[in-house]
Amino acid sequence: MSRFKIFIVEDDDWYRELISYTLGLNPDFEIHAFASGTELLNNLHERPNVVSLDYSLPDMTGSDVLKKVKEFDPAIEVVVISEQENIKVAIDMLKSGAYDYIVKSKEIKDHLLHTINHIFQKTDLRKQVTKLQKEVQRKYDFSNSIIGNSDSIKEIFSLIETATKSDITVTVTGETGTGKELAAKAIHYNSNRKKGAFVAVNVAAIPLELAESELFGHEKGAFTGANFRRIGKFEEADNGTLFLDEIGELDMALQAKLLRVIQEKEVTRIGGNSVVKTNCRIIVATNKDLLEEVKNGRFRDDLYYRLFGLTIKMPPLRNRNQDIIILAKYFIDAFCKENNYAQAKFTSQAQNKLLTYSFPGNVRELKSIVELAVAMTNGSDIEGKHINFGNNQELYNPSISGMTLKEHNNRIIELYLKKHDDNIKAAAKELDISYSTIYRVLKESANGSK
Repeated sequence: MSRFKIFIVEDDDWYRELISYTLGLNPDFEIHAFASGTELLNNLHERPNVVSLDYSLPDMTGSDVLKKVKEFDPAIEVVVISEQENIKVAIDMLKSGAYDYIVKSKEIKDHLLHTINHIFQKTDLRKQVTKLQKEVQRKYDFSNSIIGNSDSIKEIFSLIETATKSDITVTVTGETGTGKELAAKAIHYNSNRKKGAFVAVNVAAIPLELAESELFGHEKGAFTGANFRRIGKFEEADNGTLFLDEIGELDMALQAKLLRVIQEKEVTRIGGNSVVKTNCRIIVATNKDLLEEVKNGRFRDDLYYRLFGLTIKMPPLRNRNQDIIILAKYFIDAFCKENNYAQAKFTSQAQNKLLTYSFPGNVRELKSIVELAVAMTNGSDIEGKHINFGNNQELYNPSISGMTLKEHNNRIIELYLKKHDDNIKAAAKELDISYSTIYRVLKESANGSK
């Protein structure tokens, strides 16, 4: 790891030695000292992190040196040291880009060291943030985040790549557990908004009375319990991406407000009068047919057409048969590494058992099944008996092949309700869907039996 490089420019030998010695006590600092502005400028190619600059130099003014340093690289911080207590000079230097202006005194060592340490900490933090951003971007590289080699997944890669090249609104559809949020993150972290925030909101999980505040924010005192100003998700995602999951569950009244915010690119917090501009990309996801929801009066047609951009339909795992073993091996490797297990592997019997199952919970369910199998074997070979589908064996009965997707999904919900003794909360949690989805299925089932 390279050390923090500091250039000291001081024509007074005593001061130059004092500063060099003081700063050199820190082993993280690499010190280079110069007696003139010309010497400094001739060595700028070595890219210092900080320049400690004497204002009064024999060959040029501190202002001229500061200007040339900033022209060379604005990221180089410059701390000006001067015998002058002239406020106007200090203000001019700070306006020109100096990080600090320090007057020579007996406290100069402490003052300068404090300032340099502050810059060092900021620089170190900035490096960590950059490193994390690169790691996140690598994590959400298409081939790292969405695993598979099937034709349907290759088509998804192509659509994601298209989505990264512009700010077009994207709608990600697909069954629960197919990786809709992973697709949204892959788009964000490979787009020109990757340095901005990725803010995910599960619309169905927000209580109706809190949804408007969650999305658009509120001012202090806007309603009972509003004890402080709250920044909404649109503001939080400024210059980044706002991912609205389960958009089909959004209340009709809020759909109108959402449409206006998307069109005008501005929000007004609840209880406030000022307009706040927003600049965030919108990606929505749903496991519903939004056009069908429009026809049935449950989703606004104007909002539907406003969101209608690039559609990415995540394929269910049962249509990605050749990806099942690829994904399963990926989940084995990851789980063994996280838990310090010996590397496990599937027997042919276990692989065949996985390939006979329809995975109603899709990739998310496969991950849980694999992790449970590894835990049961403690990292040794995984046999067929270790592959546990729980109470869902019924779901891969060949008789379901003639069902529509809607009938299939409803069947899954009914079976999970049966598994949890009609406990809607428990079934919704395991399936990762909203209560309203289950209530709708029960209502349709009741109406169909009349």
